[in-house]
Amino acid sequence: MAVIHNTTLTPSKLELIAAWLPTRPWYLGTAEPELDKAGGFRLDDPEGAVGIEFMAVRDTSGTEPVTYLVPLTYRDAPLDGTEHALLGTTTHGVLGQRWVYDGANDPVLAAQLLALVVGEAEPQAQGVSDTPDPSVVGWSADPGHAAAGAGLSAVTDGPHGSDLLVQTPTGRLALRIPRVLRPEDPEHPENSESSGSSGSSGSSEEALGHVTANWRLPDGAQARGRFAVVRGAVE
Repeated sequence: MAVIHNTTLTPSKLELIAAWLPTRPWYLGTAEPELDKAGGFRLDDPEGAVGIEFMAVRDTSGTEPVTYLVPLTYRDAPLDGTEHALLGTTTHGVLGQRWVYDGANDPVLAAQLLALVVGEAEPQAQGVSDTPDPSVVGWSADPGHAAAGAGLSAVTDGPHGSDLLVQTPTGRLALRIPRVLRPEDPEHPENSESSGSSGSSGSSEEALGHVTANWRLPDGAQARGRFAVVRGAVE
């Protein structure tokens, strides 16, 4: 279960994200980000080695606030082949030096996100140890795609988000992580902008699964929408 240490990070997560965010193709701002946390959740690494967090961060630097989804992984050593996805290193008051990655490029996060979609992983509260978060819900139309043994084949970043190709024992799936969070229309969730289109992923148009979760709006109200969408199988 996720263990949250009440300690310091130097630099902080938000400082690392603020320096990295303007380099991303989905960044909508024109100035230096002004960030605060707006929500999120964690997933457990079955091996207990990698920290996994899905963080919603709100940027108030523009005329209208924008909430971005930033999946992060925390490691105690560099991950080979993912230098392009490194946000930076930070000193953890308990665990020491940690390498912080854009989690969309981390195979451990990809496998656990798919596990959440198909009901094989339990989401954890973002800021409380050993506490499931029942507000985070995974759904799959095809639970036959088991997450065990899943591997990350490729990642493509674009203005609508990050498209991941995930190899499972039964085939490849295209999974999108939207980077700008938008509230889902409760009457017509299939029309949610955060679902996106298949884009460069090569996937089919009909979503086969998704993860929905909450985040906080500037007035303190709760919004809910898609944090991930499985767009379909890839030939």
